[in-house]
Amino acid sequence: MPIRVANRHGRAVLLVDGGIVDVDQASGGAFGPDPMLVLAHWDAFCNWAAGTSLQATEGLDEAELAACVPRPGSVFAIGLNYRAHAEEAGLAPPNRPMVFTKFPSCLAGPRSDIYLFSDRVDWEVELVVVIGRPGVRVAEDVALDYVAGYCVGQDISDRRLQFNDKPPQFSLGKSRETFGPIGPAIVSLDSFADPNDLQITCEVAGERMQDSRTTDMIFAVPELVSYLSGVCQLQPGDLIFTGTPRGVGAVREPRRYLQVGETIVSTIEGVGSLVNRCVIPPY
Repeated sequence: MPIRVANRHGRAVLLVDGGIVDVDQASGGAFGPDPMLVLAHWDAFCNWAAGTSLQATEGLDEAELAACVPRPGSVFAIGLNYRAHAEEAGLAPPNRPMVFTKFPSCLAGPRSDIYLFSDRVDWEVELVVVIGRPGVRVAEDVALDYVAGYCVGQDISDRRLQFNDKPPQFSLGKSRETFGPIGPAIVSLDSFADPNDLQITCEVAGERMQDSRTTDMIFAVPELVSYLSGVCQLQPGDLIFTGTPRGVGAVREPRRYLQVGETIVSTIEGVGSLVNRCVIPPY
């Protein structure tokens, strides 16, 4: 049975039939309320969810949802991982994944506001992989077995900070507060006919800016999981932002950046949407 796990006010909930089920209450405390505990026992959790008849106990209000993975140990990100994006940037496709990090403190919920810290803040819709099992030197042909599921992500980027010197500050420019909205839920891979072929789109102020499919990735999800696990031990709850398709603002003619009051809608087929409003920072 496909599983959709979200974070409502810090408690793990299952999304079922247009409503929610509190995991801690429904499991009799077997998994606790913390979404990270669900990921730490992902296989047992999936077996329980598949073998239990669950009915929604409350309606779903996505405005109440926080980041579906609130405290990942590592947040990996992949640069220049779509062929058409490399082409629009005028860069040759990389021979190996280009890896940087987003600091976990940047994560935000699927309906969170995004703070515009400069006049050059850009959008990057991304498929985010959520790791569900510990893994070291994982073979590519079994890599998806280590994935709990997918969620939608935005790799919001302050291009002024990112490129204010040479070499650029990728991690800093992409890790300001609110610069990593994810959600609305972790969606298990059995939800998809082909987990490596999903439509991915981004709209800004009602205009379609990005529209692609994950088949345009240079390095598909199994390759990324295998590559990263060959260097770092992957742990349940780790995130991989897998790169963005063509259509970001920094390479448009003329360049186009986010404005206060605009709304970003980021959607991945079968996963869901983020809806994030751009605002002035509150400090």
